[in-house]
Amino acid sequence: MYGKLILSMVFIFLLLFSYSIFIGTIDIRSYFFPILQQSPAVAPSVCSHGPPLKVYMYNLPRRFNVGMMDHRNDDDNPPVTAENFPRWPKNSGVRKQHSVEYWLMASLLYEGGGEEREAVRVLDPEKADAFFVPFFSSLSFNTHGHTMTDPETEIDRQLQVDVIEMLYKSKYWQKSGGRDHVIPMTHPNAFRFLRQQLNASILIVADFGRYPKSMSTLRKDVVAPYVHVVDSFTDDELPDPFESRTTLLFFRGNTVRKDEGKVRAKLEKILAGYGDVHFERSKPTTETIKASTEGMRSSKFCLHPAGDTPSSCRLFDAIVSHCVPVIVSDQIELPYEDEIDYSQFSVFFSINEAIQPGYMVDQLRQIPKERWIKMWKLLKNISHHFEFQYPPEKEDAVDMIWRQVKYKLPAVQLAVHRSRRLKIPDWWQRRR
Repeated sequence: MYGKLILSMVFIFLLLFSYSIFIGTIDIRSYFFPILQQSPAVAPSVCSHGPPLKVYMYNLPRRFNVGMMDHRNDDDNPPVTAENFPRWPKNSGVRKQHSVEYWLMASLLYEGGGEEREAVRVLDPEKADAFFVPFFSSLSFNTHGHTMTDPETEIDRQLQVDVIEMLYKSKYWQKSGGRDHVIPMTHPNAFRFLRQQLNASILIVADFGRYPKSMSTLRKDVVAPYVHVVDSFTDDELPDPFESRTTLLFFRGNTVRKDEGKVRAKLEKILAGYGDVHFERSKPTTETIKASTEGMRSSKFCLHPAGDTPSSCRLFDAIVSHCVPVIVSDQIELPYEDEIDYSQFSVFFSINEAIQPGYMVDQLRQIPKERWIKMWKLLKNISHHFEFQYPPEKEDAVDMIWRQVKYKLPAVQLAVHRSRRLKIPDWWQRRR
């Protein structure tokens, strides 16, 4: 009798347990496969399987782009094609970090890849989803008076005047008010004279440190990674990377910075005296870039404090070095953050936390080896999203940027359609 009672209770328990799994009250995977419950660093894309974005590229004279590289600035030279497009110079130093504009143009000149690509060039503007303006505004600043006092600064200003005059005459600019036009401005001083006149366009920026809220926002603009300066770590296959990386925390760079970047000078004092922390003040040269490459590859964590603006190239140097980034910046915005969860492979500190003596180092030392190994593996898996290369490859940095542009277009179309019928622009913002 008792045996039948026990069997009945077991049967009822199994029935209830099975029903709970069926309706989702109990997730059996969390007991037997806990790794399946961990959040991935990269979220599945909602747009990557659609057709490529069709982009019309304005045919600007060479002086607005590659003429600043090969010094063939006169307008009588043949138009830029994939065949005569100059390769980015290997020894360009720190200028390389602001070369996103170059790689975007190169990707549109490239004719391979087909449906695998996120964006393709169309020669008929009537068929375009978006319009690309191939003005190398960052290279223009770096080339024509980057000290802001040289007489050559006038050349940069005149190029900006000429670009805006051309755009304002374009019927496609007039049709959308420039909202569907993509304009790179990754250097914080790029297009500095007349940038306010482009505040409706999709701007490709490194961060928002030098832009007023009325001009640049996450709603319409794309945050792009800096082009990394150190070489990528392509053979990072050590059997025990945690023990092989003997430096706990690494930083090499300029400590004289503005705004949030002033934290660097404070960190230099706070981090002095630690045997396993390397903090060195230096300027970018061929030798120091090589030393940074070696230093990042032999360190567990790489420090990324704010520069003159909230971000800097150092974060992306760390990613391609598979050195876990330690980010100290209160206002940083990150590339592709709707698809990539940086908290899975980075450590974040506010500025107030970072300047507390001993706090940051103590927190890093408490991170167990198993967690660091997991972050290191994720860095290896996502680092290809931060590679700029030619020919472009699927889901590399350029591909990801064009995907982000694609995400912005629905809001662009909404703004364009509303602007065509509103008698009082944005009347709803005036309500109290």
